[in-house]
Amino acid sequence: MTSEAVVVEKQLPDVHAPDVLETLAQLPNDDVYTPPKVAAAMLDILPAHVWSEPHYRWLDPATKSGIYLREVFRRLMVGLAEWEPNGAKRREHILKNMLFGAATTQINGEIARRSLYQTKNATGAEVKDPGLADLVVHFDSPDGNVPFIETEHTLTRKGDKCALCKAPSKLIRAQRESYAYSFIHNTYPTKEMGTMKFDVIIGNPPYQMGTEGHGKTASSIYHLFVERAIAMDPKYVVMITPSRWFAGGKGLTGFRDAMIADRRIATLVDNPKLFDVFPSVEIKGGVSYFLWDRDHNGDCEFITRVGGEVVSTSTRDLRRGAGVVVRDNRAISILDKVGSKKLASIEGRSTVTKPFGLTMRSNYPGSVAEPFAGSVPLIYSNKVGYSRPDQIQRNHEWIDRWKVLLPMASDGHGREVSYVLGEPIALAPGSACTQTYFIAGMFDGPDETRNYAEYLASKFVRFLVLQRKVTQHVTPDRLRFVPDMDFTKAWSDADLYEFFELSVDEIAYIESTIQPRNVILSLESPVPASHLPGGSNYGRPLETDDDSEDGDDE
Repeated sequence: MTSEAVVVEKQLPDVHAPDVLETLAQLPNDDVYTPPKVAAAMLDILPAHVWSEPHYRWLDPATKSGIYLREVFRRLMVGLAEWEPNGAKRREHILKNMLFGAATTQINGEIARRSLYQTKNATGAEVKDPGLADLVVHFDSPDGNVPFIETEHTLTRKGDKCALCKAPSKLIRAQRESYAYSFIHNTYPTKEMGTMKFDVIIGNPPYQMGTEGHGKTASSIYHLFVERAIAMDPKYVVMITPSRWFAGGKGLTGFRDAMIADRRIATLVDNPKLFDVFPSVEIKGGVSYFLWDRDHNGDCEFITRVGGEVVSTSTRDLRRGAGVVVRDNRAISILDKVGSKKLASIEGRSTVTKPFGLTMRSNYPGSVAEPFAGSVPLIYSNKVGYSRPDQIQRNHEWIDRWKVLLPMASDGHGREVSYVLGEPIALAPGSACTQTYFIAGMFDGPDETRNYAEYLASKFVRFLVLQRKVTQHVTPDRLRFVPDMDFTKAWSDADLYEFFELSVDEIAYIESTIQPRNVILSLESPVPASHLPGGSNYGRPLETDDDSEDGDDE
């Protein structure tokens, strides 16, 4: 290594130094700016040889602050020192021939060029400081290799949404989604770039587009960046996204299936704790980043990080999760023991997530406060209303069943210890419920109803549910790992640990992970006392049952 290379290497100290991009990442903003330490951690999962490859081309397809390109530049200045000892020539080669970005907005393009080129005008014409002028690489265009390509949405024939990113035309007209991201709308790479081939694609894509109004959730968009990056067939892709795709996410079923089946996913780093990675942004379920390696064909190294520290590492086949990515390495042995019993799943006992009507949300207006002759009690999240039978929109036969209700939303904040599910309600026949709940099981009598509700409240069951749940939303498929037992008898956690032959360490892990959970028993009345004045649920804030992150489940 040359003496000049040593000088460059000293520009990468282990101690923390103030960084304007670190400050930028803390600011509340529609863009999720990546903290420098996160970008560095992502670059660390790339193979070491990439830093000594002078002919690789690197692309950030969703450039915001320019942090990825800047950090890549710093590492390449060290790694290519032997290939080109002259610092000025090396700098020019890296910036002009190796690093490329597609800015997400005009202002982000200027920020990125300022952090990468030392000036937002890449020609260097605005640089007046002679000392700085010697460090500036001069491009022919003010945009350099980090342009903002103004792009329009392509509407479907019906004109209701963008054919490529699905942005609703209502939002486009309102200028809430007024520009389209060039990378996923096929305007970047530009025509001038021709058939340029990229070797490494890395970045933090936009996560979602806006909503149309009440009852409509924001649609995910990050998967489109991942899909196009992989389709371009580079040597490597490294991207950070919300982890909700592991087991849910609106419109992400196909993406999840493809990612789980892709044996080129070499490394997946999961950060489950809220605010661990992006301190100013609440991303329920946490975030994760992955390394896609074109030449890898095998199991994935799954790494869990909490507080910036690696707490678990395991190399495993992602396809073992029955349609989801199991995010807890320590849960695999427990799932294997449960699966070895070859029992059916309680998922088959559960109903659709809108059991009594498609529009019967938590604020459903079709009830009154007092009962009347022939009225049907309707269980809300925080009260009981009374409706005419014809106001119950479907499945009238379920009203007269013994049933166990489960809340549709609970505990999606990435805590280290978890409730996982809300309180199960064991309910006598004679009532219906809003979309706050779904029916987790129906029975012919009170004993099985009680036993089933208490089973759902066990730590063992909720630990199994947790392996398929990354956000607050609960749907029947989250119960798929939970075995269907003989509910003519009661099952305690101790009984379940013994039946499934769990080890002392496995039991201790479940006990330390899952919080105790109560059951609401209303076996003598179709109206639970908890939802009447003076009850534990009465008058509490409404649950977000109509904000499904998984789309409609009918």
